[in-house]
Amino acid sequence: MKVLVPVKRVIDYNVKVRVKADQTGVELANVKMSMNPFDEISIEEAIRLKEAGHAEEVIAVSVGVQQCQETIRTALAMGADRGIHVVHDGDIEPLVVAKILKELVDKEGPSIVIVGKQAIDDDSNQTGQMLAALLGWGQATFVSKVEIEGDSIKATREVDGGLETISVMLPAVLTTDLRLNEPRYASLPNIMKAKKKPIEQFTPVELGVDPSCRIEILKVAEPPTREAGVKVSDVGELVDKLRNTAKVI
Repeated sequence: MKVLVPVKRVIDYNVKVRVKADQTGVELANVKMSMNPFDEISIEEAIRLKEAGHAEEVIAVSVGVQQCQETIRTALAMGADRGIHVVHDGDIEPLVVAKILKELVDKEGPSIVIVGKQAIDDDSNQTGQMLAALLGWGQATFVSKVEIEGDSIKATREVDGGLETISVMLPAVLTTDLRLNEPRYASLPNIMKAKKKPIEQFTPVELGVDPSCRIEILKVAEPPTREAGVKVSDVGELVDKLRNTAKVI
């Protein structure tokens, strides 16, 4: 079976994000970009399924600017077999990405789509769920363990109360949590091999998807500076401040 894995190009998690002076967004010029960490986990899990004999092919997909090919090449160097790049220069929303992925799923026919549970730039946590709804497939979100059992997947999910184990029939959409695995580093030979692996290119229009945004960002601002703490002389003063200043009791 095939496994389809979307990968997103985001600001590297080690970089301190700066807001533009006009507050229309965050500064991307001359900023180090990398693959979304949750997508690295998705790629790693897909490769492990292939190594275990459960999958025959891993396809990495990215939607965005031309530089997204670098992100796809990273996935190919980790072990993905080929890539698909849907070229789009403007902003793009989770619903549009889900619609694009649906068209690619219809085209490629994978049995599993493994999506990072969220991207660290917008933290939407929507694409996987929207894709499952559009496809009419079962889904397992926030997955921390995956086991293939015939025509179904036994998935352990991280929920507020602890862990939940569910069974999902194939085909299915999975979204990955942090504790699913530890992504591998791409070796130099695999990086060289990745340069020769094929990457197909499409546009949203070629896939029959309207990329227009339905959400308008009005303003992006830095979080407020945290105020300094206050020392109190006794418990009575503490209770007074909690009651009359902070108004929490």
